[in-house]
Amino acid sequence: MRRFFALAALLIFTFALPPAACRAQSKGRVARGQTAPEFTLQDVAGKALSLAQFRGKIVVLNFWATWCPPCREEIPSLERLNEVFSGKDFVLLAVNVNTDGEEGLKDFLAKNPHSFLVLPDPDGKVQNLYGVDKFPETFIIDKEGKIAEHVIGAIDWSSVEVLKYFSSLIGR
Repeated sequence: MRRFFALAALLIFTFALPPAACRAQSKGRVARGQTAPEFTLQDVAGKALSLAQFRGKIVVLNFWATWCPPCREEIPSLERLNEVFSGKDFVLLAVNVNTDGEEGLKDFLAKNPHSFLVLPDPDGKVQNLYGVDKFPETFIIDKEGKIAEHVIGAIDWSSVEVLKYFSSLIGR
């Protein structure tokens, strides 16, 4: 009987939180409609890239790690998305959050061919700036630099629906 009341109390507490309490849990997270926080990271070749230099393009900002199975699973569909929209007002930035050094990342990338930009974030500065705590986690940034969408978890980035969505964003 005690277990029942404990479970009931937990469910009531979980689902009856006021909206302010829910917002407090996501403090620091970037939300839809907000301006995407500016950052500069070096790509795997050592070239400094900033978010600002891609203003006027649709930016897919994907946070991932080599140790994350769903992240690894979505890489081929991210590659297809990048191939479809490459050369248009589009850029895919894959922010890698590994903390075990660049060699492991470089080995992984050598075994997994890609054409999109990979930006190591070993100190987690950009990850923290965006409030990312799940992987993969992706922000779609519109041409004006605002967060248009936020996706938590892996999806098929090359599905018909996703391709139509990006076509409509790029066409605006």
